[in-house]
Amino acid sequence: MTLTLADKVVSGDRRALAQAITLVESTRADHRVEATALLEELLPRTGNATRLGISGAPGVGKSTFIERFGLHILGQGHRVAVLAVDPSSAVSGGSILGDKTRMEELARHPDSFIRPSPSGGALGGVARRTHEALLVCEAAGFDVVLIETVGVGQSEVEVDEMTDLFLLLVSPGGGDDLQGIKRGITELADILVITKADGQLLAAAQQAAADYRQALHLLRPKHGSTEATVLLCSSATGEGIAEIWAAVTERRDHLSAAGDLAARRSTQAKHWLWADVQERLLAQIRDDRSTAARIPELEDRVAAGKLSPSAAAAQLLGELAAMQPDASRERVD
Repeated sequence: MTLTLADKVVSGDRRALAQAITLVESTRADHRVEATALLEELLPRTGNATRLGISGAPGVGKSTFIERFGLHILGQGHRVAVLAVDPSSAVSGGSILGDKTRMEELARHPDSFIRPSPSGGALGGVARRTHEALLVCEAAGFDVVLIETVGVGQSEVEVDEMTDLFLLLVSPGGGDDLQGIKRGITELADILVITKADGQLLAAAQQAAADYRQALHLLRPKHGSTEATVLLCSSATGEGIAEIWAAVTERRDHLSAAGDLAARRSTQAKHWLWADVQERLLAQIRDDRSTAARIPELEDRVAAGKLSPSAAAAQLLGELAAMQPDASRERVD
């Protein structure tokens, strides 16, 4: 019997896993059809992993933290997948994709899988198909999936729409720490981790932790009355790593027992439904020759102030709808 790509992914074939993620990341129309069928086949095997988003400003030590954190989780008997999103150049569109070299020990472990992907300019520092790649990793048997995002920004909320918990990394000694990260991203954090808490930076890290604990009292808790947990760690020494994983499991277990985790994932699924609808509509407009030909003209009129953006959008969508079969008439008949 010939095994399908889905069969190979479920059996733990790492090459098939990489191939499947490449497929779901592809922008080709025929690949999108194949990817949709693949995901439908894999869907019953998904949903059993702990999904963690990890973010922080450049230089905070995300990759170093993830390697140390991932190795600790592996030591607890789990299988860890890391979806590391590299920033794409706004000029060339290219990415360095160097996370495997920055997580060398983790990359060599037989129970880990690291997939660097270009952000492609996607909002939230998340690659366009990161959510689908996450599902593929779950189907392959990875029970902890870490998503490392590009950096910190208001649009970083996208990673919160695909994970169970959000970890925000903050480095001490960088000036006014409370002004260093926007309020919006701080409110998303379930666990706020002060990194580099060792040596000469230990005192600064302790002060930063105290400042954040005080500041969090002023913010609206993300889940009911439970405030974000503030912890310190040193990726160099491993100090605090075990406590962070313990906090993750405790919070996730609490959400699950209260029914909040299932509700959260249901809401996230609806979000990705409409995100995909928007993307497909945009692709349909660009792929259709007649509507695509109208885009430059409408853009020029909008840029010149001769047409409002909403009116231009209405024209494009109206022309697209006019070319579709009249499905409502067929249902009535």
